[in-house]
Amino acid sequence: MAKIYVNGDAQQVSLPLNVTALIKQLLIESPEMVSVQVNEEFAEREDWDSIQLKEGDKVDFLYFMGGGAILVESSRFASVANAMKVESYD
Repeated sequence: MAKIYVNGDAQQVSLPLNVTALIKQLLIESPEMVSVQVNEEFAEREDWDSIQLKEGDKVDFLYFMGGGAILVESSRFASVANAMKVESYD
């Protein structure tokens, strides 16, 4: 088991694990509309299968709306909105 951080929350996961598998494991809503950051770097969708997560990685799932605002899907995403200093909408 390894500890990673998903939208600021510690999660225990089994390795090996790539971004695509994490999305499926966490049942991420509307995965076709999500953007992913791994350790504060945006991950290209075509690279998700090849990005292997490791102990201590920070993964953020971001949903963008028209005008560039972040849609905050749950309280877990609030830390992402605050970190980016943008206005969040519930």
